[in-house]
Amino acid sequence: MSWLPIALVAVPLLGAVAAFVPAVRDSAVAWGVAVSAAVLVLTVALAAVFDYARPAEMQLQTDWPWIPGLGLRFHLGVDGVSLPLVVLTALLVFLCFVHLAGHPPAGGRVSGLVVTLLVLEVGMLGTFLALDLLLFFVFFEVVLVPMYFVIALWGGAGKRSAAVKFILYTLLGSAVLLIGLLVVWTQAGTLDMVALAGHHGAGIARSAQILAFLAIGLGLAVKTPMWPLHTWLPDAHTEAPTVGSVLLAGVLLKMGSYGFARIAIPVLPEGAAALAPWLGAFAVAGIAYGSLACLAQRDLKRMIAYSSVGHMGFVLLGFASLTPVGLNGALFGNVAHGLITGLLFFLAGAVKERYGTADMVRLGGGMLRRLPYVGSLLTFACVASLGLPGLAGFWGEMLTLLGAFRPAAGLSRPLFLVFMAVGGLGMVLTAAYFLVMLSRVTHGRAVETVAPAAPLEPAAPLAPAQPDESPGPPLATAEGVREVLSELGEGAEPVEPVATEAAVADAAEAGQGRRPFRDATVYELAAWLPLVALIVLFGLWPKALLAVTTPAVQSLLGSGVAP
Repeated sequence: MSWLPIALVAVPLLGAVAAFVPAVRDSAVAWGVAVSAAVLVLTVALAAVFDYARPAEMQLQTDWPWIPGLGLRFHLGVDGVSLPLVVLTALLVFLCFVHLAGHPPAGGRVSGLVVTLLVLEVGMLGTFLALDLLLFFVFFEVVLVPMYFVIALWGGAGKRSAAVKFILYTLLGSAVLLIGLLVVWTQAGTLDMVALAGHHGAGIARSAQILAFLAIGLGLAVKTPMWPLHTWLPDAHTEAPTVGSVLLAGVLLKMGSYGFARIAIPVLPEGAAALAPWLGAFAVAGIAYGSLACLAQRDLKRMIAYSSVGHMGFVLLGFASLTPVGLNGALFGNVAHGLITGLLFFLAGAVKERYGTADMVRLGGGMLRRLPYVGSLLTFACVASLGLPGLAGFWGEMLTLLGAFRPAAGLSRPLFLVFMAVGGLGMVLTAAYFLVMLSRVTHGRAVETVAPAAPLEPAAPLAPAQPDESPGPPLATAEGVREVLSELGEGAEPVEPVATEAAVADAAEAGQGRRPFRDATVYELAAWLPLVALIVLFGLWPKALLAVTTPAVQSLLGSGVAP
């Protein structure tokens, strides 16, 4: 079954090429659903044939000569560290295509988006399967251009600047990462990640390990992202379309943290031990900063983006502890964050589509009464993200803090106890900003708004009311909305809407100046409910994931790093 990793990379690549065929291009979204479903089936088969009695061993390997003159090989495989992320990637891509089936992109060019997402899947899966350092770097870079176009072509009003910031930051990080990988190559004489991890730094001088860990860590930290290298993330998430935000948070951020577990810590243990206190310090700074920044946000998507900075800070703190417990917490937090934040961005996109804005003040509250399914699922996702026991978000953060409570031998325990205290404060702040957001959006009294997607002059004015009719407020005007708000109750904040074709058509059909809302659609529930189920499953049965990662983590750490 060693062909399975090759098929996981080849199927989406062939699917992207086939999407250029005119017959396929006409039904591009259906094709994307079919191809991503095939990839998901292959990942399920990969998980089914995986030998769970030996999760620490690299399995289903493919090892072919790639560039013999340089000793480069096309080496793929999977173990207990990479398997959960491979399955998570295939699942999220499939759910994004299911979402697209009911919500075509606002910018058109559907076939282009399908091709871009399939190429993106190639890079994401290849990163988690690669076992050659240069091959890892190639797949790591493949994702940059597709994600750039996802943001720049199908994003919001500030999409171009957000896309440029994304590509510049990540390319700079990749350049530094490449330098670190070349240092490892020159010192160890091989790029084989399995052999390098098995040697646990043997043959690489301590000074070279520190230099290489610094370079590799900085390159990975940009993608993770670690404070203060995170500034590209809020803009990218805010402007990206829903599927772009889901994959960016659910998978691309995991590529950076996966590099710490797969390369930086096992290959460079002395460098990791020397720089672990700095990694922990930046991690807890990100936890505190992300949580405080969330409290100051008005935009729902931007708040969720800053929450990712805080949650990924917990992942980095787990790596900094250099203990099996801490690394298990980091890997569990990776998967939990992918599930929960993916669901949050799906829901944020649904809210913005219905209201025409993600501004929490303009949303006006009352979502649980107006949209009970969307509001209930948003509440569930927020409660899961703040770390409620019994849901997946709890275990990653708790294990990470436990790892900081007893760090590896040679690390300062008083310093890591401070890190643990700051992390605990971050959990309190996380609960605070999510509860504040829910009180603004899902509770309270509903305030009607006209959804402004883009300024547009109506083709023709609506017919005026007849004298014998009881006229309502003028449609799609500021005065009309003020009159509606005055009927809803005093103290409501007026808004300044902009007329759109949809708003005018809805108003004409409904006979009033308010846009009718619809609750969750079949396509949306099909994309959301699998994530809900997995969040509950891993929350109630964490052993389902920890039994796979624990032996692999112990093997990666080796005897010279962890006690």
